[in-house]
Amino acid sequence: MPVIMGTAGHIDHGKTTLVKALTGIDCDRLVEEKKRGITIELGFAFYDLPQGERLGIVDMPGHERFVKNMVAGAAGIDFVLLVVAADEGVMPQTREHLEICTLLGVDQGLVALTKADMVDEELLELAREDVSDFLGGTFLEDAPVIPVSAHTGQGLADVASAIASLVDSLPVRRRTDLFRLPIDRVFTMRGHGTVVTGTMVSGSVSLGEAVTLYPSGTATKVRGLQSHGEQVETAPAGRRTAVNLHGLEVEDVARGEVLARPGSLFPSKVWDVELTYLSSAHRDLKHRKEVHFHHGTREQMAKVYLLDRDALAPGDTARCQVRFAEPMAGVWGDRVVVRSFSPLRTIAGGRLINPMGRKLKRMTADTARLLADLAEGDADARVLAQLWLAGPVGLSFAELLALTGEETKTLDKLIQTLSSQGKALLYDKEQRRYVSGELAEGLMDSAAAHLKAFHEAEPMRPGLTRGELASAWGKRLPDKLLHMLIERMCKQGVMEAEAEVLRLAGHEVSLATDQEALRDGLLKAYRDGGATPPNLKDVLADLGIGQKAAAPVLKLLQEQGELVKIGLDKAGLDMFYATRAMERIKDRVAGFLTDNAEMSAPQFKDLTGLSRKYAIPVMEYLDKEKFTVRVGDVRVLRKR
Repeated sequence: MPVIMGTAGHIDHGKTTLVKALTGIDCDRLVEEKKRGITIELGFAFYDLPQGERLGIVDMPGHERFVKNMVAGAAGIDFVLLVVAADEGVMPQTREHLEICTLLGVDQGLVALTKADMVDEELLELAREDVSDFLGGTFLEDAPVIPVSAHTGQGLADVASAIASLVDSLPVRRRTDLFRLPIDRVFTMRGHGTVVTGTMVSGSVSLGEAVTLYPSGTATKVRGLQSHGEQVETAPAGRRTAVNLHGLEVEDVARGEVLARPGSLFPSKVWDVELTYLSSAHRDLKHRKEVHFHHGTREQMAKVYLLDRDALAPGDTARCQVRFAEPMAGVWGDRVVVRSFSPLRTIAGGRLINPMGRKLKRMTADTARLLADLAEGDADARVLAQLWLAGPVGLSFAELLALTGEETKTLDKLIQTLSSQGKALLYDKEQRRYVSGELAEGLMDSAAAHLKAFHEAEPMRPGLTRGELASAWGKRLPDKLLHMLIERMCKQGVMEAEAEVLRLAGHEVSLATDQEALRDGLLKAYRDGGATPPNLKDVLADLGIGQKAAAPVLKLLQEQGELVKIGLDKAGLDMFYATRAMERIKDRVAGFLTDNAEMSAPQFKDLTGLSRKYAIPVMEYLDKEKFTVRVGDVRVLRKR
């Protein structure tokens, strides 16, 4: 199992010297580092363990001015080698580095008591006691404290043996499916172009793969791969990795970006986090406080929004919201560190519980429940909470992978189980997009209520068309979700669909007595008229009713298939035909065009006996209905 060890400790306590003594590699590569004798940037080395595995080492700067670089390096380590000089003991950055490791979730390590050759036995024992007292109550409380001298070689073998034993006992805790490489260094290599380096926190990557820089979204390909100084075809999680990127200049890439596969991360300006405020902090953390926020190798200014209080006291933990000026790309469970704006020191840290947050004002009972599910719930609870938060847009499977922290195979089984229980519904197979089952039930209840209100307001209409339902009620719903909801309601017997018309199951048009008589009168007038129907104005005059009162009944007769509208007459009034009469005309036209290739307007008039008043509108109606098609001055039967 690939493993990364990080060094931590105060400036000038011998971290880099100890790494060089163990590995033969000098991690100080910068001219300024050589000149000043201090580590400024992250340093990297590797060490071949007795069990055959190559251990990656991140050497972190100890100066307080470069703590942000230390945080970037510590973000990907599996355990820490805390270095304390025997002649100075525990110092400010010893404390801050240990706090940072704790906040980042590091829970394994050992302690090197360096410069053991510079003190006598009595002082060495006092230094050991000082370190043991300091480590009490921390994750290093029971860790071995090994006196060592990089100059004389004293204790080097003991340190190496302790490292090997610790590596053997480490649990496997890196994801294998979601490739992520937080970038901590960008440079140009002659003959190769732009190269980025980082600690592979999860997944693996291979030569030739398409990759994306997040949050910028810049697309590129893996041109070359190197791990621990060797060219490789594939680089796994848990290794220091250098990636040669295709087609990019150094200025196209920024330290702090994350290299991952296309469509696998979803940058956001709002994160929900579970934050612990260090008990060593000097004052409360106020609501909307501006801070330095560290995630992976990236640092950004942010504001902390406390949802359930006005201030967070030292030692307390709260679920809160962090908002950024620029998007950040994270995954559920990632560790974060917060440093105060002034004075610049580490004050808090914790866990990312929602990397695609939505702005919240204050904590409500529902918000508290959802955040609790995201922070403490099992994978099922996290999926259902995220689907509820996503609303009718829902979430894709790829988004759920980032939002839940689950492996692909595990999430696939989980979502299938939730789908079978009706708790998660797949509404877009192409995008593999899901919506909350509970939310869908609420939407279907709302759609049924909308239909009921429509039936009450429009008793003479058989129902709403799909388009009307979409524009009046479902305008904020994705088309595929609306389609799924309609299909489910029809299967459940709540709704009925006839062509494009939707109605509640069992709904029938109800007419008042006078409207029933009007319907019968209108239908009789047009049926009696046959191929030469009466003018609407004359029909209404005979029935003693106005056009406005007749309009809904005429519309109902069309929806019921009793009348067809063929156009407007010279007065601008609708021209109707009884459906039976129009079908007889169609039969005659079809028969004629079966025996003849084409039909002229005069031939149509002779065939039907219609005057020009009716012949032209009827021919145009048949064209509009795609029964015939006009070719020049003649009609032909449209092929079906």
